[in-house]
Amino acid sequence: MQSKPQVLSWLVCDAVHVDPSTGKQTLLGVFANIRARQFPLTHPCMVWYLVLNDVPTGPHRLRISMTADATRPRPLIEREFESPGPLHRINLINEIRNLTFAAPGDYGLLIEVDDELLLATSLVVSE
Repeated sequence: MQSKPQVLSWLVCDAVHVDPSTGKQTLLGVFANIRARQFPLTHPCMVWYLVLNDVPTGPHRLRISMTADATRPRPLIEREFESPGPLHRINLINEIRNLTFAAPGDYGLLIEVDDELLLATSLVVSE
């Protein structure tokens, strides 16, 4: 029986620098919430950095959805990725541009791999 993929890390940041000679990744401007003076707010750019392990060998599909209410999640990221095997850590850099928040609140985020929910979390947007 195969185990389900595990989320080792989920971070929101301004950018990720990948060193061209070593491949090391440096996260820039990690944050946990967004503050704004007026709404609607359009955030120009952020990165959702995800680290997975226990992902079976082969191709997989990542989906990250956001919702202001739990009834209608809206997919924001849908992408393919490859796993070399379940013992490998997989770092996925997901850049989001011009994401609009209509009002302050807790925006739910759902992270799925191959249509299986791995993490339900939230991004707090406040005044």
